[in-house]
Amino acid sequence: MIKSTASISQVKEIIGKMSLKNVEVVVNLGRNKFESYKGVLSGVYPALFTVKPFDKDYRGKTSYSYSEYLCGKVKVREFLKEI
Repeated sequence: MIKSTASISQVKEIIGKMSLKNVEVVVNLGRNKFESYKGVLSGVYPALFTVKPFDKDYRGKTSYSYSEYLCGKVKVREFLKEI
């Protein structure tokens, strides 16, 4: 396993800067399976963050812990929404 140079507090700061912005999320489901979607980073909490997908078929939010981001299971990046 590769050691990460970032800490949980640094991850919280990175995610906090993306709060209420459009993001693209890529989730590693294991065995070379990935799920990708776009949404709004709707909530930043002490133990986790939530993303509300743009997909109209999905009702609700998804939540991820900061350690999932730190370990690379979840990747979040900001993007500009096309008009």
